Amino acid sequence: MKKFNIKIFERSLLFALVFSVLLSFAKFGASCETLRKNILRIHIIANSDSTADQNVKLKVRDAVVSFTDDIFKNCETLYSAENLTKQNLEEINAVCAETLKENGFPYQSSARVGKAFFNTREYEDFTLPAGYYDSLIIKLGEGKGHNWWCVIYPSVCIGGSKANLKKIGKDSQVATNPKKYKIRFKLVEIYENMKRKPKRK
Repeated sequence: MKKFNIKIFERSLLFALVFSVLLSFAKFGASCETLRKNILRIHIIANSDSTADQNVKLKVRDAVVSFTDDIFKNCETLYSAENLTKQNLEEINAVCAETLKENGFPYQSSARVGKAFFNTREYEDFTLPAGYYDSLIIKLGEGKGHNWWCVIYPSVCIGGSKANLKKIGKDSQVATNPKKYKIRFKLVEIYENMKRKPKRK
């Protein structure tokens, strides 16, 4: 009978543990990617950090979120929400311009749909992982002030609910159970930030 080798056993146990951790993280990463592919975020960049510019940014936010809530009423997928956003960019920009005008601001606004990078964002009762998201990007004036961002599809911004995240399926559990995955969210953020850094020549 062969003698039991404790060192081989310890190495095997360590390998199994590392493999289990990597597998778990891989599954978490896949769920994060599913979240990113099924969410449309909104990113509003203020003209400056003055109190007046920051306040009107929030008024623009309210007006745009209300408008998109109306056009997204029957949306069931990110694809349809994104297409509707693109089709209504002129109207969205008109909403921004009208809000600025009503509040006495002379500068212009611009709206577009594109990819934007976000770090891990903790909301009141859900968390979104870092990475690139399809986004409605609105620039007010010179766009040099602090920005505001949230999720407009599924709507969880103003008057919305984290329950709306269930539209994207079981992977929404990652977002709605932030405490359970706190360390993993941090690891994903580190990984995503490493990926976006330009390589040195």
